[in-house]
Amino acid sequence: MKKIIEVKNLTKEYRELKAVDRLNLDIYEGEILGLLGPNGSGKTTTINCILSLLKFKEGTIKIFGKEMNPNAYDIKRQIGVVFQDVAVFDELTVEENIDYFCGLYIKDKKEREQCIEDAIELVGLEDFKKFHPKKLSGGLLRRLNIACGIAHKPKVIFLDEPTVAVDPQSRNNILDGIETLREQGATIIYTTHYMEEVEILCDRVVIIDKGKILAEGTIDDLKEMASIEEKISVEVYDLDPKHLDTLKAFKNVDTLKYENNSLLIVYKKGKNNLIELTDFLKKEKIKYNAINMMRPTLNDVFLDLTGKELRD
Repeated sequence: MKKIIEVKNLTKEYRELKAVDRLNLDIYEGEILGLLGPNGSGKTTTINCILSLLKFKEGTIKIFGKEMNPNAYDIKRQIGVVFQDVAVFDELTVEENIDYFCGLYIKDKKEREQCIEDAIELVGLEDFKKFHPKKLSGGLLRRLNIACGIAHKPKVIFLDEPTVAVDPQSRNNILDGIETLREQGATIIYTTHYMEEVEILCDRVVIIDKGKILAEGTIDDLKEMASIEEKISVEVYDLDPKHLDTLKAFKNVDTLKYENNSLLIVYKKGKNNLIELTDFLKKEKIKYNAINMMRPTLNDVFLDLTGKELRD
């Protein structure tokens, strides 16, 4: 696949803090890349460096095969950015806001009018063209924010947590719109803390922490990296401490929890875990039902790689 963005040995420091540490990243034409990381991991700094909004100490960044810099306006015209914080003008209507931001890139009035209509249709704001932002719900406001960022039909789009604090209907609309943008040929860099969105949308995922890439690949690739193989939950009765101690001692058991007649076992890498468990329950004549097996989720992988401690 054709490389759209090439980042090599990117290093960004704030006094004694290395926010980005010799990071290498390739982004390919037409993909939706999930860029993930805990708070303070360096992902926002990385994006700001790619966009030439921040100076960096070392490294090179190329977009469309050309070196990116603050004055590379020919490159910037082909980039759309939708930041997490909504940035629109309260005194302008929905249509006027989109027209303003689109006008920064497209001067021809007829072409711009078509782009505005396309953007409004994409985010489902047809009935709100004449509304001012203060009259919009949170979900509609985020959809307006997206329309302003993509109306000029950029080839590369950065979306920073576009579904934060929106209702399910708006969220579905936004996710459908992102799929449509990719179908239209856009390359999308997507950041979010909602792992289920990443599993739905992204072709490839990069997980960053402490300024370094911890893992990258498809969703399936990353799930193979998890230190847990599966979770098994069982509705089970009459388990006593002796039984729990025996189960905890099984070779592949990582953690075990039992409360309200529900047993949850998290397994490390291994096979035949379910057979071993059911054989034990039968041998001990323990009544059980409703067994469920769950493979590792992307959230499991994320916590496994970045840790479970709270971040600022």
